[in-house]
Amino acid sequence: MGAIARALTRNRVWRSIVRHGFPDSNRNRSLTVFSNLFLHIHPVKVRQRAISFTRTFYLGGLSAACFFVLTVTGVLLMFYYRPAVPHAYEDMKDLEYVVSAGMFLRNLHRWAAHAMVALVFLHMALTFFRGAYRPPREFNWVVGVFLFLITILLSYTGYLLPWDQLAYWAVTVGTNMANATPLVGEKIKLLLLGGHAIDANALLRFYVLHCVLLPLLMVIGVAIHVWRIRKDGGIYLPPDQRDQGGSR
Repeated sequence: MGAIARALTRNRVWRSIVRHGFPDSNRNRSLTVFSNLFLHIHPVKVRQRAISFTRTFYLGGLSAACFFVLTVTGVLLMFYYRPAVPHAYEDMKDLEYVVSAGMFLRNLHRWAAHAMVALVFLHMALTFFRGAYRPPREFNWVVGVFLFLITILLSYTGYLLPWDQLAYWAVTVGTNMANATPLVGEKIKLLLLGGHAIDANALLRFYVLHCVLLPLLMVIGVAIHVWRIRKDGGIYLPPDQRDQGGSR
């Protein structure tokens, strides 16, 4: 089997795609990580204690998994939803009672959103109480705060899309709270609603924010967040635990 693998890695077509040998040595294993788009965010070696379940409870990874579920289900929901006042509510009803598995799809999207908010909050709380925001990681803490705000905004902007009574009054309360902000409150409310009332302009703006702008900011923010974790030496460990245990 090893001979077949080595013969494959010497093939010219293989070498034109994969720029390293079979990962049978430390050097080739390192090159595998460095040259792979999906693996390069991970260090070649990590401390076993840093990747234990009790260290992070995998809250960051679970948050990312929820975002992935939200992205997939959100794209599927977009096939059946029109962000227009005459159609939005009827489309949501069709999703529940006409579209095959539509109710399951919508509920999966909704509960993944709730779970993501809770997981991101717990992830930030654990990071704070364990002191992982201290130098040189303070920049990544700020990035995490912005990611939490984007998560809240994603959840909030999705509230209006069903265009029912709950959505209308929830957005009314939220935009009135924004309006109470000193100096810039009225401008923020006007920017969110596209006018002075919750109407077609508001629905379209919330749809674009929820489906385009905020997800794009989330992807960029997560990329920077993970990159900074790698540059800061991996998952945070207290100084007295950094020399304990082996590496993998």
